[in-house]
Amino acid sequence: MSNKLLEIKNLKTSFYINDGYYAAVDDVTLTVNKNEILGIVGESGSGKSALAFSVMGLHTRAKMEGNIFFNGEDIVNVSKSELNKMRGNEMAMIFQDPLTALNPLMEIGAQISETFILHRPTMTRRERKDRVIELLKMVGIPRPEYVFSQFPHELSGGMRQRVMIAIAIANQPKLLIADEPTTALDVTIQAQILDLIRELKATIESGVILITHDLGVVAEMADRVAVVYAGQIVEIANVYTLFKKPLHPYTRSLLHSVPADGQDKLHVIHGIVPSLKHLPREGCRFAHRIPWMDASDHEENPILHEVEPGHYVRCTCYKNFSLQEDESKEA
Repeated sequence: MSNKLLEIKNLKTSFYINDGYYAAVDDVTLTVNKNEILGIVGESGSGKSALAFSVMGLHTRAKMEGNIFFNGEDIVNVSKSELNKMRGNEMAMIFQDPLTALNPLMEIGAQISETFILHRPTMTRRERKDRVIELLKMVGIPRPEYVFSQFPHELSGGMRQRVMIAIAIANQPKLLIADEPTTALDVTIQAQILDLIRELKATIESGVILITHDLGVVAEMADRVAVVYAGQIVEIANVYTLFKKPLHPYTRSLLHSVPADGQDKLHVIHGIVPSLKHLPREGCRFAHRIPWMDASDHEENPILHEVEPGHYVRCTCYKNFSLQEDESKEA
C-alpha cells in the first residue's frame, strides 16, 4: 500500500503579466507522505506560497500545467464543487495573513463553525459551539467563550493567527499546509502551535507542508526539506542530511546566513530574487548571485541530480562552489 498522500508532478503555475504568461512555480516535482512534515524554505518571492495555493486550487487566473495527485486523484482539473468538498475537510491551509483571510463582518465563532456547517451538516448548533470552544482552547486562546462572540479586529495579530489555525485543524485534515503559521506568535504560543501540528500528524497520520523562513523551526519540525529558489526546487533531502551536508550554493548561503555564536559579521547573500517577469529561464537561476563562479561550472539546462538516495541537487555548480568569504580568505 502506497504511503504517498500528495504527489506533484512537473507542476507549472503561470501568471499573465502584460505580454504573456510567466511561471512562478516552474516544473516542480515532489511528494508528501502520510505522517510526514515536509519543510519548504526559501526567500520571499521564491514561489513557496504560489506552490501552496496551487495545491489548494486557490489561484483564480493562473494557468496550471502538470499533475497534483491527492489520495491518488489528480486535482488540477477537478470541478470547483469537488475542490470545495476537499478544502477545509481533507485538505486545509493556515494562511500567512489572518487579517485578510478572516471575514471582518463575522464573529469568530461563526467563522470557525462554517467548516462544520459545510462538512459536518449533522452536527447540532450546540455541538458546533462546544467544538469551536474546544478548538479555541487547543490553540491557546484565553477566555474562549468570550472570544467566540468577538470580531477579528478586536483580537491581536497573534490571536487572529490562532483562530486561523483552529479553522484549519477543525476537521483533522489529511493534508495540512501551514504558510508561516507562527510568524506573529510569541515563543511560548509558537511552541504550543508546533506541538499541535505534530499531534495532528501523529494522531491521524496527516501529511504537513510547512512553509517558513525560520530554519530553526524547520530543523525542529521537518522530516524532509525542499529548498525553493525562483520557482524551482534546488535541493531536497531529509532534514538531517540537509543541515549536516548542504550542497547547493543557495542552500549553503541560506544556512550560512543564520547568526552563530562568536560571529562578527552577518553573512548576506549577494543580490536579490529577480522579479517574475525578469527571471532568467535558461541556465542556472542562481548564477547571477554567485558571480565569482565561472560560467562553465553551471549546466546549460540544470536538472535535479540524485547525489545519494533521497538527496537531490539542481545543477552541477555545487561541486565547485565556495562562499565568497572563504575565497577572500584564501586570496
